[in-house]
Amino acid sequence: MSEFNDALIVSALPEIDIDGLAAADDPRHPPRILLLYGSLRDVSYSRRAAEEAARVLRHLGCETRMFDPAGLPLVDDMSEEHPKVVELRELAVWAEGMVWSSPERHGAMTGLMKTQIDWLPLSMKGGIRPTQGKTLAVMQVSGGSQSFNAVNQMRILGRWMRMVTIPNQSSIPKAWLEFQDGRLPEGPFYRRIVDVMEELVKFTWLVRGRADYLVDRYSERVESVEAVHQRVSEK
Repeated sequence: MSEFNDALIVSALPEIDIDGLAAADDPRHPPRILLLYGSLRDVSYSRRAAEEAARVLRHLGCETRMFDPAGLPLVDDMSEEHPKVVELRELAVWAEGMVWSSPERHGAMTGLMKTQIDWLPLSMKGGIRPTQGKTLAVMQVSGGSQSFNAVNQMRILGRWMRMVTIPNQSSIPKAWLEFQDGRLPEGPFYRRIVDVMEELVKFTWLVRGRADYLVDRYSERVESVEAVHQRVSEK
């Protein structure tokens, strides 16, 4: 079944119109996508959904990395110098787009998913903004009937992190019945993941190279001018 899925991707996906989407000065390297998932279970369906997404993204010419949240401390329980926090932040800086895949637990995204996002600051030393202007796709898996609570919450988070969250999303109900031998077989839920990843790649090509312009903020420009004036006055 997994081989059929992969063959289907190769045969059915259109060519991404890079020339039509990319900015004139785009570096043209493969889009860099970071995938986060929200469960530490040995059999984690949010991780398996993210793995399916990563396979599709690679077929679409992307470079993918997946963060393993095992060992990530609670926010403020450890220093930001903790190795897992450093790893997560470095991956966020590296990425040009992200995929967040969470289970729905008690009607919400998991605490582990929220913890990963909470460790990402809006601004880092050197004026680095690890999430601002980057693209985002959200997905969820459920143990019961289909729901959209987790993806809706992650959309709010994406907006708060100043990300460009794409319109499409994936929600897989009764995920424990849908995955077979670790893979999601061909069908409507698999096709939706392909749809979402194709849209993410298109938006990433469209936004990359233009993010500085699209998210240029008056308030931040004022803060920059004030900071320069402050440094000058201190000399």
